[in-house]
Amino acid sequence: MSAKQILVMNSKGGVGKSTLSSNLASYFSFKGRTALCDLDRQRSSVRWLERRDPSHRKIDSISWEHASTDDYDWIVLDPPAAVNRRDLIALIARADVLVIPVLPSPIDILAAADFIRDVLVHGKIRNQGKPLSVVANRVRANTVIYRELESFLKSLELPFATTLRDSQNYIRASTQGVGIFEMDSRVVARDIEQWQPLLRWINESTKNNTAASRARDSSPVFIRPRREGSFAGAVHALYKQKSAS
Repeated sequence: MSAKQILVMNSKGGVGKSTLSSNLASYFSFKGRTALCDLDRQRSSVRWLERRDPSHRKIDSISWEHASTDDYDWIVLDPPAAVNRRDLIALIARADVLVIPVLPSPIDILAAADFIRDVLVHGKIRNQGKPLSVVANRVRANTVIYRELESFLKSLELPFATTLRDSQNYIRASTQGVGIFEMDSRVVARDIEQWQPLLRWINESTKNNTAASRARDSSPVFIRPRREGSFAGAVHALYKQKSAS
């Protein structure tokens, strides 16, 4: 059976994508042979692995080409923030499930809306029967902007897996090269509880793994980031327009 592949992606940077990826890899390393495929030029996931002590459960760093092998039970794909349409299609075709982290801010909500549209229209994720879920990340509860984010996510009529709080535990875990699942349970109990709905969703969504019957495209993915100025300018203009209405 081929590996079950989890794609963690958002077209906007700084949403905690690599933190989500590393913690997913940490969790699934307890369930089987696990690898991280870091396609981002910042190499945040690779640097996390370099800080990892050999005494911890093994998580391999692999390339896009090796992500098509049968050597692993779980592979977490950590691509860059902005990719072109061809790469988006290739990434979705490779993945079994897609997880989209979103931050509670007006600019992030609008960027997420654009990205989800691209995934549904250009990535044709529903046509391929690929499960998709959204995660509210780095949240401070009982704030107006979080309520706006929660309302937006629920309006999408897509699975809204969970809300992860803004916690220093993720920073501590990152500096140690571990996931919160490998830390003192008394310290991270609240965080681990918040992860449970997302983990249940991933386990359930990948239960009937279709990877064996799916063609794995091992051709290189050439990451060509969008022109950040143009993208940011377009989102800013849209936000101003929405704010004025």
